[in-house]
Amino acid sequence: GGRDRAYAWGNEKPDCSMAVMDDGRNGCGRSAAWSVCSRPDGRTADGLCDRSGNVAEWLQDVFHKTYEGAPSNGRPWEGPGTHGRVVRGGSWYAGPDGVRTTFRDDYPPGHRSTRVGIRLARDAR
Repeated sequence: GGRDRAYAWGNEKPDCSMAVMDDGRNGCGRSAAWSVCSRPDGRTADGLCDRSGNVAEWLQDVFHKTYEGAPSNGRPWEGPGTHGRVVRGGSWYAGPDGVRTTFRDDYPPGHRSTRVGIRLARDAR
């Protein structure tokens, strides 16, 4: 939403009431993803859930070490970069730093994991 926040819900340090994450116990003690929206305290101001933790979101963008040359119009950043695609939001396996809004990682195409997925969306109309 264009807000400068450390986490999807704000700047309050995460715990298992806000995100399915590694709090010393992978996945808040489950070692797996939880049901969608199982952490209502972690919703964004717009009501979106699981933007931090649970399953990291696999993006279309190719991973680049910096944002130099990145599109400024919100389009995916494709073209030359590293071998991987960007993942954001952290997963049930990530600690507090890994579920920050600014954290990103990459996985090679074809990688399979219970920690990475996609976010289904529909037009608001």
